[in-house]
Amino acid sequence: MIRFGPAGIPLSCKGRTLRDGISDVHHLGLTAMEVQFIKVNPFTRGIYDEEVGKRPMEIPGQLIVEVGPPAKGDVYSDAAALQAPLDRRAQVTTLNWFLAKDYGDLTQAKNLARSVDVRLTLHAPYYVNLVGSPEARERSLRQFQWSCALAMGLGADAVVGHLGFYASEDREGAVRRVVEEVRRLRQWMDGLDRGRILLALEPSGHPEVIGTPEEILGIARAVRRVRPVLNMAHVAARAGKPFETREEVQRVVEEFLAASHGDLYLNFAGVETYGPGEFRLTPIKRGRMHFDHVAEVLADRDYDATVISSSPLLEHDAMYMKLLYERALSKRFARRHAPPVPKPAPGPSRSPPPAPRKAPAHPAPRRPQSPAKSTRLPRSQGAHIKGSHVPRGRRPPRPVRPRGNRKAHDRPRRATPHGHRKR
Repeated sequence: MIRFGPAGIPLSCKGRTLRDGISDVHHLGLTAMEVQFIKVNPFTRGIYDEEVGKRPMEIPGQLIVEVGPPAKGDVYSDAAALQAPLDRRAQVTTLNWFLAKDYGDLTQAKNLARSVDVRLTLHAPYYVNLVGSPEARERSLRQFQWSCALAMGLGADAVVGHLGFYASEDREGAVRRVVEEVRRLRQWMDGLDRGRILLALEPSGHPEVIGTPEEILGIARAVRRVRPVLNMAHVAARAGKPFETREEVQRVVEEFLAASHGDLYLNFAGVETYGPGEFRLTPIKRGRMHFDHVAEVLADRDYDATVISSSPLLEHDAMYMKLLYERALSKRFARRHAPPVPKPAPGPSRSPPPAPRKAPAHPAPRRPQSPAKSTRLPRSQGAHIKGSHVPRGRRPPRPVRPRGNRKAHDRPRRATPHGHRKR
């Protein structure tokens, strides 16, 4: 199955909650949505008396994403504590998220998405750095943990995220450190939901950020239950080419599909480059890269795929990509089911048709015109006279009227001395 959807709540949606966004996506004929977890406002506090003995996901009006404190010198808290009853000595971290106020809202959104068959994924905060300073690394890993907790309550299939900058280290050393952090994060996620949620890593379009296609594919092969995200805009900006042929698109899709285990996750948008990297994302019709070749490749697929529109025109470009895909699918169906062309029946040999006559080099002389034919005149021109036939084009003679019995108005006029005419 192939799904199309926007990266966030549709622009045309009147409400700004998760349930409103899912309903609007369904009414538009789309079947996927990537929830954007961008603004992070954490608050760490102690346990209230009325919360003792309750599970974190059962407390109304509170979006608890972490129960600690973690072990000394460790970044990761106990993942199983999010589903265990709260102790008086524990500390909790809550979030103020404008899309949901507690896990009850997430559960309602999850049930609605399943009832209308909309696949949900969640994008972690963009500003992460797994190779930077210890403070930046700890903050980034906590944001990944909070995203996983929200994805578990929302019923999302995957958590999408970036990796960070190369910093001052060499690229190979930075990638090795990222692989270690991703492996530890994947182990923490297995303790949270028993490995149901996937960790999807996205390439970057900036040369100073970790995320070339080779690096993302290498991390996905090295760590279990890590999937690569084929972001065509970032890959095209990083490679410096807009993938203008179907063969180039096919090659990139096959590379990411081999590491995705038959479930391709694809992001698409128009892109503008500046120098060696990406400048900004644009609508599909304004960017250098077009979706036509991608639609042709997806029309010939035999695997599952999810296409997310990350352009400024979220649901509009998602519906446009779906239209291009359906058009490519119709052309493929017409080619495969077209009636065979009938072959001519064998018969006796026939002489070849005569060659067409060539026009003369000089125009042929004009033939003389035939003499004018006679025609019958109308009655006003003497046709009442029997046998009055005259050649065409000549004026017939005026008939002579007999003299005598002239009327007054037929007599000629004569001039008077005063200049007046008198009969």
